[in-house]
Amino acid sequence: MNQQIFAEIITIGDEILYGQITDTNSQWISAELDKLGIKTRQKTSVSDKADEILRSLSEASQRVNIIIITGGLGPTNDDITKKTLCTYFNTELIWNESVLAHLQNLFFIRGKELRESNKQQALVPSNCEVLMNKSGTAPGMWFDSNEVVYISLPGVPFEMKGILTDFGFDKLKLRFKTPIIGHRLIKTSGVGESTLAEIIADWEAALPAHLGLAYLPSAGEVKLRITGTGDDQENLNREIQQEIDKVLPLISHHVYGFDADTLEYSVGQLLKSKNKTLSTAESCTGGYLAHLLTSVPGSSAYYYGSIIAYQNKIKTELLDVPTGILSVHGAVSEKTVEIMAKEVRLKLGTSIGVAASGIAGPDGGTDEKPVGTIWIAYADETKVVTKKLQLSTIRENNIRMTALAVLNLIRQQLVN
Repeated sequence: MNQQIFAEIITIGDEILYGQITDTNSQWISAELDKLGIKTRQKTSVSDKADEILRSLSEASQRVNIIIITGGLGPTNDDITKKTLCTYFNTELIWNESVLAHLQNLFFIRGKELRESNKQQALVPSNCEVLMNKSGTAPGMWFDSNEVVYISLPGVPFEMKGILTDFGFDKLKLRFKTPIIGHRLIKTSGVGESTLAEIIADWEAALPAHLGLAYLPSAGEVKLRITGTGDDQENLNREIQQEIDKVLPLISHHVYGFDADTLEYSVGQLLKSKNKTLSTAESCTGGYLAHLLTSVPGSSAYYYGSIIAYQNKIKTELLDVPTGILSVHGAVSEKTVEIMAKEVRLKLGTSIGVAASGIAGPDGGTDEKPVGTIWIAYADETKVVTKKLQLSTIRENNIRMTALAVLNLIRQQLVN
Protein backbone atom coordinates (compact mmCIF):
# COMPACT_ATOMS: atom_id res chain seq x y z
CA MET A 1 0.00 0.00 0.00
CA ASN A 2 1.18 3.54 -0.77
CA GLN A 3 2.55 5.56 2.14
CA GLN A 4 0.01 7.58 4.09
CA ILE A 5 0.37 11.31 3.42
CA PHE A 6 -0.58 13.80 6.13
CA ALA A 7 -1.57 17.45 5.89
CA GLU A 8 -1.99 20.36 8.27
CA ILE A 9 -4.16 23.40 7.63
CA ILE A 10 -3.09 26.74 9.10
CA THR A 11 -5.62 29.58 9.02
CA ILE A 12 -4.23 33.06 9.61
CA GLY A 13 -6.31 35.94 10.95
CA ASP A 14 -7.32 37.57 14.22
CA GLU A 15 -10.91 37.69 12.96
CA ILE A 16 -11.06 33.87 13.18
CA LEU A 17 -9.64 33.78 16.70
CA TYR A 18 -12.00 36.54 17.85
CA GLY A 19 -14.96 34.55 16.52
CA GLN A 20 -15.92 37.31 14.11
CA ILE A 21 -15.98 34.91 11.15
CA THR A 22 -16.44 31.16 10.90
CA ASP A 23 -13.56 29.15 9.48
CA THR A 24 -15.29 27.22 6.70
CA ASN A 25 -12.07 26.92 4.70
CA SER A 26 -10.53 24.20 6.89
CA GLN A 27 -13.63 22.03 6.71
CA TRP A 28 -13.78 22.22 2.92
CA ILE A 29 -10.05 21.69 2.41
CA SER A 30 -9.88 18.65 4.71
CA ALA A 31 -12.90 17.07 3.01
CA GLU A 32 -11.30 17.54 -0.42
CA LEU A 33 -7.92 16.23 0.76
CA ASP A 34 -9.67 13.14 2.08
CA LYS A 35 -10.91 12.42 -1.45
CA LEU A 36 -7.26 12.38 -2.56
CA GLY A 37 -6.29 9.92 0.17
CA ILE A 38 -4.58 12.63 2.22
CA LYS A 39 -5.37 12.70 5.94
CA THR A 40 -5.56 16.01 7.75
CA ARG A 41 -3.62 15.52 10.97
CA GLN A 42 -4.12 18.97 12.50
CA LYS A 43 -5.87 22.30 11.98
CA THR A 44 -4.30 25.41 13.49
CA SER A 45 -5.52 29.01 13.68
CA VAL A 46 -2.98 31.76 14.38
CA SER A 47 -3.09 35.54 14.70
CA ASP A 48 -1.63 38.06 12.27
CA LYS A 49 1.75 37.99 14.01
CA ALA A 50 4.90 36.91 12.23
CA ASP A 51 6.45 35.04 15.16
CA GLU A 52 3.32 32.94 15.66
CA ILE A 53 3.04 32.13 11.97
CA LEU A 54 6.72 31.15 11.84
CA ARG A 55 6.38 28.91 14.88
CA SER A 56 3.29 27.20 13.44
CA LEU A 57 5.03 26.54 10.12
CA SER A 58 8.12 25.15 11.84
CA GLU A 59 6.13 22.84 14.09
CA ALA A 60 3.87 21.64 11.28
CA SER A 61 6.84 20.81 9.06
CA GLN A 62 7.98 18.24 11.64
CA ARG A 63 4.76 16.23 11.55
CA VAL A 64 3.15 16.45 8.09
CA ASN A 65 3.97 16.24 4.38
CA ILE A 66 1.70 19.08 3.25
CA ILE A 67 0.97 22.44 4.87
CA ILE A 68 -1.90 24.50 3.49
CA ILE A 69 -2.06 28.11 4.67
CA THR A 70 -5.03 30.42 4.16
CA GLY A 71 -5.30 34.13 4.84
CA GLY A 72 -3.10 37.19 5.14
CA LEU A 73 -2.52 37.75 1.41
CA GLY A 74 -4.44 41.00 0.98
CA PRO A 75 -2.99 44.41 -0.01
CA THR A 76 -3.21 46.03 3.45
CA ASN A 77 -0.56 46.40 6.15
CA ASP A 78 -2.01 43.67 8.38
CA ASP A 79 -1.60 41.10 5.59
CA ILE A 80 1.87 39.77 6.39
CA THR A 81 1.84 36.19 5.10
CA LYS A 82 4.09 36.78 2.05
CA LYS A 83 6.71 38.67 4.04
CA THR A 84 6.62 36.03 6.75
CA LEU A 85 7.09 33.27 4.19
CA CYS A 86 10.13 35.12 2.86
CA THR A 87 11.57 35.09 6.37
CA TYR A 88 10.74 31.40 6.78
CA PHE A 89 12.38 30.40 3.49
CA ASN A 90 15.18 32.99 3.75
CA THR A 91 14.27 34.61 0.45
CA GLU A 92 12.87 37.89 -0.90
CA LEU A 93 9.86 39.22 -2.79
CA ILE A 94 10.18 39.61 -6.55
CA TRP A 95 7.83 40.87 -9.24
CA ASN A 96 5.87 38.23 -11.13
CA GLU A 97 4.96 39.48 -14.60
CA SER A 98 2.14 36.98 -15.10
CA VAL A 99 0.40 38.12 -11.92
CA LEU A 100 0.93 41.80 -12.82
CA ALA A 101 -0.60 41.26 -16.26
CA HIS A 102 -3.54 39.46 -14.66
CA LEU A 103 -4.07 42.39 -12.27
CA GLN A 104 -3.95 44.94 -15.08
CA ASN A 105 -6.49 42.99 -17.11
CA LEU A 106 -8.74 42.37 -14.10
CA PHE A 107 -8.90 46.04 -13.14
CA PHE A 108 -9.39 47.10 -16.77
CA ILE A 109 -12.37 44.76 -17.14
CA ARG A 110 -13.84 46.11 -13.91
CA GLY A 111 -13.29 49.69 -15.02
CA LYS A 112 -11.17 50.49 -11.98
CA GLU A 113 -7.76 52.06 -11.47
CA LEU A 114 -4.93 49.69 -10.56
CA ARG A 115 -3.49 51.37 -7.48
CA GLU A 116 0.03 50.89 -6.21
CA SER A 117 -1.26 48.90 -3.22
CA ASN A 118 -2.97 46.50 -5.61
CA LYS A 119 0.16 46.12 -7.72
CA GLN A 120 1.93 44.81 -4.62
CA GLN A 121 -0.10 41.61 -5.10
CA ALA A 122 2.29 40.78 -7.95
CA LEU A 123 5.20 40.58 -5.49
CA VAL A 124 5.81 36.95 -4.52
CA PRO A 125 8.63 35.04 -2.76
CA SER A 126 11.37 34.17 -5.25
CA ASN A 127 11.29 30.44 -4.44
CA CYS A 128 7.55 29.90 -4.99
CA GLU A 129 5.61 28.63 -7.96
CA VAL A 130 2.64 30.89 -8.56
CA LEU A 131 -0.86 29.38 -8.66
CA MET A 132 -2.98 31.88 -10.56
CA ASN A 133 -6.12 33.26 -8.93
CA LYS A 134 -8.68 33.60 -11.72
CA SER A 135 -11.26 35.18 -9.41
CA GLY A 136 -9.19 37.67 -7.41
CA THR A 137 -5.97 39.59 -6.98
CA ALA A 138 -3.95 37.48 -4.51
CA PRO A 139 -2.17 34.56 -6.22
CA GLY A 140 -1.70 31.21 -4.58
CA MET A 141 1.88 30.08 -3.93
CA TRP A 142 3.43 26.61 -3.98
CA PHE A 143 6.68 25.86 -2.15
CA ASP A 144 8.50 22.52 -2.10
CA SER A 145 11.18 22.50 0.60
CA ASN A 146 12.85 19.67 2.54
CA GLU A 147 10.28 17.09 1.38
CA VAL A 148 7.38 19.25 2.59
CA VAL A 149 4.93 21.03 0.27
CA TYR A 150 3.57 24.40 1.42
CA ILE A 151 0.57 25.97 -0.32
CA SER A 152 -0.36 29.55 0.60
CA LEU A 153 -3.84 30.69 -0.41
CA PRO A 154 -6.10 33.71 0.03
CA GLY A 155 -8.65 33.46 2.83
CA VAL A 156 -11.63 34.40 0.65
CA PRO A 157 -13.40 31.03 0.31
CA PHE A 158 -14.36 31.14 -3.38
CA GLU A 159 -10.86 32.31 -4.36
CA MET A 160 -9.20 29.62 -2.23
CA LYS A 161 -11.46 26.92 -3.66
CA GLY A 162 -10.84 28.10 -7.21
CA ILE A 163 -7.05 27.96 -6.89
CA LEU A 164 -7.03 24.49 -5.34
CA THR A 165 -9.58 23.15 -7.82
CA ASP A 166 -7.84 24.66 -10.86
CA PHE A 167 -4.24 23.87 -9.89
CA GLY A 168 -3.51 22.71 -6.35
CA PHE A 169 -5.18 19.32 -6.18
CA ASP A 170 -3.77 18.17 -9.53
CA LYS A 171 -0.25 19.12 -8.43
CA LEU A 172 -0.70 17.24 -5.15
CA LYS A 173 -1.81 14.12 -7.03
CA LEU A 174 1.34 14.28 -9.16
CA ARG A 175 3.62 15.04 -6.20
CA PHE A 176 2.38 12.30 -3.83
CA LYS A 177 1.31 8.70 -4.30
CA THR A 178 -1.41 8.19 -1.73
CA PRO A 179 -3.51 5.25 -0.54
CA ILE A 180 -7.21 5.31 -1.23
CA ILE A 181 -9.47 6.31 1.66
CA GLY A 182 -13.10 5.21 1.67
CA HIS A 183 -15.91 6.27 4.01
CA ARG A 184 -19.49 5.12 4.50
CA LEU A 185 -21.98 6.45 7.01
CA ILE A 186 -24.75 4.41 8.60
CA LYS A 187 -27.31 6.81 10.10
CA THR A 188 -29.45 5.84 13.08
CA SER A 189 -32.12 7.53 15.17
CA GLY A 190 -33.88 6.67 18.40
CA VAL A 191 -30.96 4.85 20.00
CA GLY A 192 -28.14 6.15 22.18
CA GLU A 193 -24.44 5.85 21.40
CA SER A 194 -23.65 3.51 24.31
CA THR A 195 -26.61 1.22 23.55
CA LEU A 196 -25.60 1.07 19.91
CA ALA A 197 -22.02 0.22 20.89
CA GLU A 198 -23.21 -2.69 23.03
CA ILE A 199 -25.39 -4.09 20.24
CA ILE A 200 -22.59 -4.13 17.67
CA ALA A 201 -19.63 -4.84 19.97
CA ASP A 202 -18.82 -8.27 18.51
CA TRP A 203 -19.12 -7.03 14.92
CA GLU A 204 -16.87 -4.05 15.69
CA ALA A 205 -14.23 -6.25 17.32
CA ALA A 206 -14.11 -8.47 14.22
CA LEU A 207 -13.50 -5.62 11.73
CA PRO A 208 -10.39 -6.11 9.54
CA ALA A 209 -7.35 -4.08 10.59
CA HIS A 210 -7.60 -1.68 7.63
CA LEU A 211 -11.21 -0.78 8.45
CA GLY A 212 -12.08 1.44 11.39
CA LEU A 213 -15.33 2.51 13.07
CA ALA A 214 -16.20 5.90 14.58
CA TYR A 215 -19.34 6.91 16.50
CA LEU A 216 -20.60 10.39 15.58
CA PRO A 217 -23.44 11.36 17.94
CA SER A 218 -25.50 14.53 17.51
CA ALA A 219 -28.90 15.76 18.64
CA GLY A 220 -31.40 12.98 18.00
CA GLU A 221 -29.16 10.64 16.03
CA VAL A 222 -25.93 8.65 15.95
CA LYS A 223 -23.90 8.14 12.78
CA LEU A 224 -21.58 5.17 12.37
CA ARG A 225 -18.67 5.97 10.08
CA ILE A 226 -16.73 3.07 8.56
CA THR A 227 -13.36 4.21 7.18
CA GLY A 228 -11.00 2.04 5.19
CA THR A 229 -7.69 2.41 3.38
CA GLY A 230 -6.36 0.46 0.41
CA ASP A 231 -4.88 0.63 -3.07
CA ASP A 232 -7.98 -0.34 -5.07
CA GLN A 233 -11.16 1.75 -4.79
CA GLU A 234 -13.53 -0.91 -6.10
CA ASN A 235 -12.20 -3.57 -3.77
CA LEU A 236 -12.29 -1.22 -0.77
CA ASN A 237 -15.89 -0.23 -1.51
CA ARG A 238 -16.84 -3.91 -1.73
CA GLU A 239 -15.18 -4.70 1.62
CA ILE A 240 -16.94 -1.83 3.37
CA GLN A 241 -20.31 -2.86 1.92
CA GLN A 242 -19.76 -6.43 3.12
CA GLU A 243 -19.31 -5.14 6.66
CA ILE A 244 -22.42 -2.99 6.36
CA ASP A 245 -24.37 -6.07 5.25
CA LYS A 246 -23.14 -7.91 8.36
CA VAL A 247 -24.12 -5.23 10.87
CA LEU A 248 -27.47 -4.15 9.41
CA PRO A 249 -29.47 -7.14 10.72
CA LEU A 250 -28.42 -6.12 14.25
CA ILE A 251 -29.56 -2.49 14.02
CA SER A 252 -31.91 -2.27 11.02
CA HIS A 253 -34.84 -0.97 13.11
CA HIS A 254 -32.68 2.02 14.13
CA VAL A 255 -31.21 2.76 10.67
CA TYR A 256 -32.90 5.45 8.61
CA GLY A 257 -30.34 5.95 5.85
CA PHE A 258 -26.77 6.17 4.64
CA ASP A 259 -24.16 8.79 3.75
CA ALA A 260 -25.92 12.04 2.72
CA ASP A 261 -29.43 10.88 3.67
CA THR A 262 -31.32 12.98 6.23
CA LEU A 263 -34.11 11.71 8.44
CA GLU A 264 -36.60 14.07 6.81
CA TYR A 265 -35.57 12.78 3.37
CA SER A 266 -35.87 9.13 4.39
CA VAL A 267 -39.30 9.71 5.94
CA GLY A 268 -40.41 11.44 2.76
CA GLN A 269 -39.27 8.49 0.66
CA LEU A 270 -41.22 6.12 2.90
CA LEU A 271 -44.35 8.26 2.65
CA LYS A 272 -44.10 8.31 -1.14
CA SER A 273 -43.41 4.60 -1.44
CA LYS A 274 -46.45 3.77 0.70
CA ASN A 275 -48.65 6.42 -0.93
CA LYS A 276 -49.28 8.18 2.40
CA THR A 277 -49.82 11.87 3.13
CA LEU A 278 -48.85 13.81 6.25
CA SER A 279 -49.92 16.85 8.25
CA THR A 280 -48.43 18.25 11.44
CA ALA A 281 -49.69 20.01 14.57
CA GLU A 282 -46.89 21.81 16.35
CA SER A 283 -46.70 23.63 19.63
CA CYS A 284 -43.22 23.68 21.19
CA THR A 285 -41.44 23.19 17.84
CA GLY A 286 -43.11 26.27 16.39
CA GLY A 287 -42.97 25.13 12.76
CA TYR A 288 -39.50 23.59 12.83
CA LEU A 289 -40.88 20.16 11.99
CA ALA A 290 -42.65 21.64 8.96
CA HIS A 291 -39.41 23.35 7.99
CA LEU A 292 -37.51 20.05 7.99
CA LEU A 293 -40.18 18.29 5.97
CA THR A 294 -40.43 21.04 3.36
CA SER A 295 -36.65 21.33 3.03
CA VAL A 296 -36.82 18.16 0.92
CA PRO A 297 -37.44 18.86 -2.79
CA GLY A 298 -40.73 17.34 -3.93
CA SER A 299 -42.21 17.17 -0.42
CA SER A 300 -45.50 18.62 -1.69
CA ALA A 301 -46.24 15.11 -2.99
CA TYR A 302 -46.85 13.88 0.55
CA TYR A 303 -46.81 16.82 2.98
CA TYR A 304 -49.97 18.95 3.18
CA GLY A 305 -49.29 21.51 5.90
CA SER A 306 -49.22 22.38 9.58
CA ILE A 307 -51.28 24.00 12.29
CA ILE A 308 -48.90 25.77 14.65
CA ALA A 309 -50.94 25.76 17.85
CA TYR A 310 -48.50 27.61 20.07
CA GLN A 311 -51.21 29.17 22.23
CA ASN A 312 -53.88 27.08 23.98
CA LYS A 313 -56.54 29.20 22.25
CA ILE A 314 -55.39 27.80 18.89
CA LYS A 315 -55.41 24.26 20.28
CA THR A 316 -59.05 24.64 21.28
CA GLU A 317 -60.33 26.67 18.31
CA LEU A 318 -58.48 25.01 15.42
CA LEU A 319 -57.71 21.53 16.77
CA ASP A 320 -60.78 21.01 18.99
CA VAL A 321 -58.80 20.21 22.12
CA PRO A 322 -61.44 20.49 24.89
CA THR A 323 -60.78 23.16 27.49
CA GLY A 324 -61.45 20.51 30.12
CA ILE A 325 -58.54 18.42 28.83
CA LEU A 326 -56.24 21.45 29.02
CA SER A 327 -57.47 22.31 32.52
CA VAL A 328 -57.07 18.82 33.93
CA HIS A 329 -54.09 17.44 32.00
CA GLY A 330 -52.41 20.55 30.61
CA ALA A 331 -51.11 21.44 27.14
CA VAL A 332 -48.10 19.22 27.70
CA SER A 333 -49.84 15.88 28.10
CA GLU A 334 -50.57 12.64 26.36
CA LYS A 335 -54.28 13.46 26.04
CA THR A 336 -53.59 16.81 24.37
CA VAL A 337 -51.13 15.58 21.73
CA GLU A 338 -53.33 12.58 20.98
CA ILE A 339 -56.22 14.90 20.09
CA MET A 340 -53.93 17.29 18.20
CA ALA A 341 -52.60 14.49 15.99
CA LYS A 342 -56.03 13.04 15.28
CA GLU A 343 -57.61 16.41 14.54
CA VAL A 344 -54.92 17.76 12.25
CA ARG A 345 -55.15 14.56 10.21
CA LEU A 346 -58.91 14.98 9.83
CA LYS A 347 -58.91 18.72 9.21
CA LEU A 348 -56.16 18.64 6.59
CA GLY A 349 -57.36 15.38 5.05
CA THR A 350 -54.16 13.33 5.28
CA SER A 351 -53.35 9.68 5.92
CA ILE A 352 -51.22 10.56 8.93
CA GLY A 353 -51.23 13.34 11.51
CA VAL A 354 -48.48 14.00 14.04
CA ALA A 355 -48.25 16.39 16.95
CA ALA A 356 -45.77 17.76 19.50
CA SER A 357 -46.30 19.77 22.67
CA GLY A 358 -43.76 20.43 25.39
CA ILE A 359 -41.70 22.78 27.50
CA ALA A 360 -38.74 23.80 25.36
CA GLY A 361 -37.27 26.14 27.99
CA PRO A 362 -35.28 27.77 29.33
CA ASP A 363 -38.15 28.51 31.73
CA GLY A 364 -41.74 27.36 32.12
CA GLY A 365 -41.00 24.06 33.84
CA THR A 366 -42.48 22.73 37.07
CA ASP A 367 -41.58 19.96 39.50
CA GLU A 368 -44.10 17.72 37.77
CA LYS A 369 -43.14 18.81 34.25
CA PRO A 370 -39.57 20.14 34.15
CA VAL A 371 -38.04 21.87 31.14
CA GLY A 372 -37.47 19.31 28.42
CA THR A 373 -40.74 17.45 29.05
CA ILE A 374 -42.26 16.74 25.63
CA TRP A 375 -45.19 14.66 24.39
CA ILE A 376 -45.41 13.57 20.75
CA ALA A 377 -48.11 11.63 18.92
CA TYR A 378 -48.76 9.79 15.66
CA ALA A 379 -52.26 9.13 14.30
CA ASP A 380 -53.43 7.27 11.21
CA GLU A 381 -56.67 5.59 10.11
CA THR A 382 -56.35 2.73 12.62
CA LYS A 383 -54.31 3.84 15.63
CA VAL A 384 -52.76 6.55 17.75
CA VAL A 385 -49.24 6.16 19.17
CA THR A 386 -47.89 8.52 21.80
CA LYS A 387 -44.48 8.95 23.37
CA LYS A 388 -43.08 11.01 26.22
CA LEU A 389 -39.62 12.56 25.87
CA GLN A 390 -37.47 13.94 28.67
CA LEU A 391 -34.88 16.10 26.95
CA SER A 392 -32.44 18.82 28.00
CA THR A 393 -32.68 22.33 29.45
CA ILE A 394 -31.39 23.89 26.21
CA ARG A 395 -34.18 25.34 24.11
CA GLU A 396 -32.59 24.97 20.66
CA ASN A 397 -31.65 21.34 21.33
CA ASN A 398 -35.13 20.51 22.58
CA ILE A 399 -36.80 21.94 19.49
CA ARG A 400 -34.56 20.02 17.10
CA MET A 401 -34.59 16.77 19.07
CA THR A 402 -38.39 16.89 19.31
CA ALA A 403 -38.76 17.34 15.56
CA LEU A 404 -36.36 14.46 14.89
CA ALA A 405 -38.19 12.28 17.43
CA VAL A 406 -41.48 12.91 15.60
CA LEU A 407 -39.87 12.06 12.26
CA ASN A 408 -38.43 8.88 13.73
CA LEU A 409 -41.85 7.95 15.15
CA ILE A 410 -43.32 8.31 11.66
CA ARG A 411 -40.51 6.18 10.25
CA GLN A 412 -41.00 3.44 12.81
CA GLN A 413 -44.73 3.24 12.20
CA LEU A 414 -44.34 3.15 8.42
CA VAL A 415 -41.63 0.49 8.58
CA ASN A 416 -43.60 -1.63 11.02
